[in-house]
Amino acid sequence: MNDEIQMSTRREFVRKSLLFLAAGYSAPFFLTRTVWALDKTAPATRILGIPDGRILVVIQMGGGNDGLNTVVPYAMDEYYRARPQLGLGKEKLLKLTDTVGLHENLAKLKDIYDRGQLAVVQGVGYPNPDRSHFRSMEIWQTADPESHTVTYGWLGRYLDNTCPGCDPKRNKLNPLGGVNIGGWMPPALKSERGLSIALDNPDSFRWVPLTTDSREAKQTTGTFEKLNTFVAGNLKDPQMAKLDFLSRVALDADTSSDKVRAVLAKARRNETTYPTTGLARQLQLVARLIAGGIDTRIFYVSMGGFDTHANQAPTQDRLLTELAEAVTAFQADLQKQGNAGRVLTVTFSEFGRRVAENASGGTDHGTAAPLFICGPAVRGGVYAAHPSLKPGDLDHGDLKFSTDFRQVYATILENWLGAQSAPILGGEFKKLKFV
Repeated sequence: MNDEIQMSTRREFVRKSLLFLAAGYSAPFFLTRTVWALDKTAPATRILGIPDGRILVVIQMGGGNDGLNTVVPYAMDEYYRARPQLGLGKEKLLKLTDTVGLHENLAKLKDIYDRGQLAVVQGVGYPNPDRSHFRSMEIWQTADPESHTVTYGWLGRYLDNTCPGCDPKRNKLNPLGGVNIGGWMPPALKSERGLSIALDNPDSFRWVPLTTDSREAKQTTGTFEKLNTFVAGNLKDPQMAKLDFLSRVALDADTSSDKVRAVLAKARRNETTYPTTGLARQLQLVARLIAGGIDTRIFYVSMGGFDTHANQAPTQDRLLTELAEAVTAFQADLQKQGNAGRVLTVTFSEFGRRVAENASGGTDHGTAAPLFICGPAVRGGVYAAHPSLKPGDLDHGDLKFSTDFRQVYATILENWLGAQSAPILGGEFKKLKFV
């Protein structure tokens, strides 16, 4: 293949073939290196007593969920004084301890809690909190509160560090190490080696020439096939290196789409009835992929709408119901499959809300909030003390965090995924005991 053909192929690919990204695949992020030194080839450490094939499911609750009305500190009089309208009555709460209880719409999660399979971690946040949706979400997804130079996500760094799915004989990477259900790649999954994909509709998760002209479609398909069979020459040549990069992207995309369709064809339909909500649809697809035996370690799903500046009560009521019902159906499905013991599910939101309600029947951007972790491997219970609501203990009207979110990440990385957390998180963080 001469230089002219190489560059013509590259231009053709860039002009048309990269449109497969619209189907949900995100190209590898090879442009910079992580700020921490990572062992790129070390396999995940096996943990005695925990079976191989462990899976983490992350549920993003976008918008800033009001933690005070999710896990309610009903024993604190300051809660009711700060929220004369939004304060939830003690008689309706689902009591967890003598001091806190769940919102009544989380009854299905309370059932999981009563089985000892739900952990509630209180007061989760980070130092010097940022109340910007974008910046705070970035902090949670990169696990890097101090730096404004963000490269890869904490889950992406995990995938880079442990290389799940590597073939030790050929060092073959698994582009399905992480899967986001949706048409975008969350920063949490961005990795140096591109070990994650994003997909929304599995039927359309494939490369297609987006043209109605049959001759043009045939030509474009041929170009894509050439890229899939391209053999790199001198990669010190910038043009050859670029073509090699595009070839790897094309091959990973083609391989991933084939694998996903094969897995779904193999998997039986879900035996559990799911609600007809967005989160439930995403978790239903995750359950099918797990049932089909996909070699994915991380699944990422999301729901939004938690930015409740006005008329909060009906909005949060609906969203918490959606969360509880979707997670419950998912757990039941995994149980019927026999895969429940392999899966740990964690929720998070970029921040909580302010302690005091506002004049619009809502709450404004705050700081610390609770999160949930569930699954048969979880040691259920309430972890960490609820932050004080006394005026002198607040940070300009906001809660002071009692649990650094990186403690949660470190616990998951080490005690569940079997990875060393320090190279991934950039330091040592005290682990919790929920798993």
